[in-house]
Amino acid sequence: MSKPWFARAAVVGGIVVATIVGSTAPALASNKSLSLSGGRGTMTFIDDGDMFQVCDTRADGHGVTGELFYRSWLEPTSRRVLTVDDGGDSGCDKSGYNVGNDGYYQMRLCWNGWDPIVSCQWSEEFNE
Repeated sequence: MSKPWFARAAVVGGIVVATIVGSTAPALASNKSLSLSGGRGTMTFIDDGDMFQVCDTRADGHGVTGELFYRSWLEPTSRRVLTVDDGGDSGCDKSGYNVGNDGYYQMRLCWNGWDPIVSCQWSEEFNE
């Protein structure tokens, strides 16, 4: 006895949804880095300990700001959950934030001066 048409359609629909979700899944967390052009700064996610390090790498009188954004699987928009500034002192600044696997995370690094070409860089989305 063959299955009714709606049972076959449900199976095919499930396969299509699984394929779409699998192909748009965020990258799994591992060490990630962002760099601004002109050597102005870097932001690094260190997976071991979930640390975010921001470095102002150019003594130009302006610092850099790194931010972490989070969006749950169900939310259409993201929200900022961490900000790390560096500039005006020696060394890099860092802060921890527990990255989970219940949504998407994305880093943004911005130069605190004004230049539309250099202003900000975004990472790809990721989670653990």
